[in-house]
Amino acid sequence: MNNFIPYGHQWISEEEIRAVTQVLRGDWLTQGPAVEAFEAAVALAAGARHAVAFSSGTAALHGAYFAAGVGPGDEVLTSPLTFVATANAALYLGGEARFADIDPATGCLDPRKVREALSPRTRVIAPVSYAGYPAPMGEFLSLAREVGALVVEDASHALGGTRDGRPVGAEADLTVFSFHPVKHVTTGEGGMVTTDRDDLAARLRRFRSHGIEKAPEALEGPCEGPWYYEMQDLGYNYRLTDLQCALGLGQMGRLEGFVARRRELAARYDEAFGSVPGVQLPPRHPGHAYHLYPLRVEPAWRRALFEGLRRRELGVQVHYIPVPAHPFYRKRYGLALGSFPQAERFYASEISIPLYPALSDPQQDDVIRRIQEGLREAQADRKRMWLKTGG
Repeated sequence: MNNFIPYGHQWISEEEIRAVTQVLRGDWLTQGPAVEAFEAAVALAAGARHAVAFSSGTAALHGAYFAAGVGPGDEVLTSPLTFVATANAALYLGGEARFADIDPATGCLDPRKVREALSPRTRVIAPVSYAGYPAPMGEFLSLAREVGALVVEDASHALGGTRDGRPVGAEADLTVFSFHPVKHVTTGEGGMVTTDRDDLAARLRRFRSHGIEKAPEALEGPCEGPWYYEMQDLGYNYRLTDLQCALGLGQMGRLEGFVARRRELAARYDEAFGSVPGVQLPPRHPGHAYHLYPLRVEPAWRRALFEGLRRRELGVQVHYIPVPAHPFYRKRYGLALGSFPQAERFYASEISIPLYPALSDPQQDDVIRRIQEGLREAQADRKRMWLKTGG
């Protein structure tokens, strides 16, 4: 019997499998009606006028920064506690990634640190709604307006979350979602950008399809006939297929239930670990989407706990190695250890434990038991080491 429990996992229904099969039997495999239907469903859920589908979350970030006008000499100011794609996409356009430290209470970008890092070159502020906790968007929008920048929210963890009663995706100039299998809904690989602005949506759609414009009213030259199109930007082939969108559309129908279940699981973890010495729970928020449950422990025994849980067949993970700590960024910017102390401390103590809607209550009880055993073992090992070295 396989007792392995991953930290995240997709949940695909038979109805969704049938929807994908119907596309395979139909006329459109890509650039067809399923794409528009999926975009409409995400736009509705995010409270935005436009949603533009991309082939991955990384492609969606690339497109969002392009739409925001990032180019050589421009800076994207973001969090060090994120996946590397949030920063990398700025470099794809010839811009630079700049970092500001996090708020240790939330794991999200700290607006006070952003203010200190703003410059005339700041083109985009890119807060990350880490683990599904909604970043304080109003503060970032105010800061961006001071320097003529736009806000691109990396909400890859936060689909279905809310902020002051409004859905995540309704406030930033551009909001990016990811549909990787461990996210709230999946298309296998995929991403989406939402926006209320017509001009940004038009730039996004061109960018994902080679920079090509077909609409007669948007052409720069005379239309030579119904076949005519123009490449107006240097774009990419970042299109999402109808096969993937059929799956995503079915998943969107279950988004509310998925988020509700994640919150139930998080509440059970809160109860199980809330009084455990040396353990810090993730912050609560009424609009938290709980993509991750980032448990924080004493850095001195984080590795022992992690390895002990892996031995107990829990697919725990760490989110994330701070982006400026990676060799590429160390060499590029020369940032020393200690440049972002809050993010570094957060990383040194974090373990993401299993959290996904298909996780049953008995399975979660088993996860809790294994973690409790692992905590006792890691603490005992640390105590033995402390006594051996004389404290």
